[in-house]
Amino acid sequence: MPVWRKSSRSPVNDCVEVGRGIGIRDSKAPASHLPVSSAAWSAFLRSVKS
Repeated sequence: MPVWRKSSRSPVNDCVEVGRGIGIRDSKAPASHLPVSSAAWSAFLRSVKS
C-alpha cells in the first residue's frame, strides 16, 4: 500500500498529496494519480527551492 503525504500547511480536504516513487494526486480524487519519476520530482524540488 503506497504512503501518501500532504503538506502540514494544506487545508483538510483541498491539497495535493505526494507518494514517494509513485506520483502526485488530488486529495479530492484519491483513486487516480499522476505518475512522476523520482528524478523529475527531485528536479522540481530543486527548482522550487532556488
